[in-house]
Amino acid sequence: MVTQSSALDIRQFPCLADNYGVILRDAATNSVATIDVPDANAVSDALNEAGWTLTHILVTHHHWDHTQGVEELKAKTGATVIGPKLEAAKIPGLDTAVGNGDTFSFGTYEVFVHETPGHTAGHVIFHVPDAQAAFVGDTLFAMGCGRVTEGSMAEMHASVMTVAGLPPETALYCGHEYTVANAEFALTVDPDNQALKTRADDVRKLRAGGKPTLPTRVDVERETNPFLRAADPAIRAHLGMQTASDTEVFAEIRERKNRA
Repeated sequence: MVTQSSALDIRQFPCLADNYGVILRDAATNSVATIDVPDANAVSDALNEAGWTLTHILVTHHHWDHTQGVEELKAKTGATVIGPKLEAAKIPGLDTAVGNGDTFSFGTYEVFVHETPGHTAGHVIFHVPDAQAAFVGDTLFAMGCGRVTEGSMAEMHASVMTVAGLPPETALYCGHEYTVANAEFALTVDPDNQALKTRADDVRKLRAGGKPTLPTRVDVERETNPFLRAADPAIRAHLGMQTASDTEVFAEIRERKNRA
């Protein structure tokens, strides 16, 4: 199933076991990008179905399920590979290394780069304000966040709050379809959140019908994602952490999710 945005032309499709691939096109210039390359064949099929010719590969982080198809797709298309400078040695075929505060042009759109360490040491997200879209890799998921595998809990908390600080209407394209499991866990730490209860029901119905739960939106995540809500009094009371720091509350939630 392909889902499509009406702003910048953005198409999302499932690949591998639970990844999402994303391709996007600026019609004014015929610039075409893929966000990561979880599977070169799946991305190629999506491009062929759309009738698009790839010009850019935007890499969020070095994990194999986001980069394994980069070299193959670059060899086929000659696309320019843009990715995190702090992981440059781990990104195959990297042409342009970017870091926090950098911007670059994708067709007629300006892309803003934010470093979001925690899941990996050099993870970046790509924000396209004029398209009201951000491509957040494995930093944030619907009602969840990535595991902290290379950074600290403090770094990861700061990173998810970077995403939370984007404009509320921003569509968030995430790397994986983990939403139902994330919703079930979120209810264990934020059980009285009515917006969360309603959303959990909605995403169960979507998945039961074979439909994607992504993209999500910043405002929706602010209401229902416990990893963005460490300051919330109800969550703190439920965890017995009323006097803890926000980072300590975030870390407790992340550790509980690790054990779930």
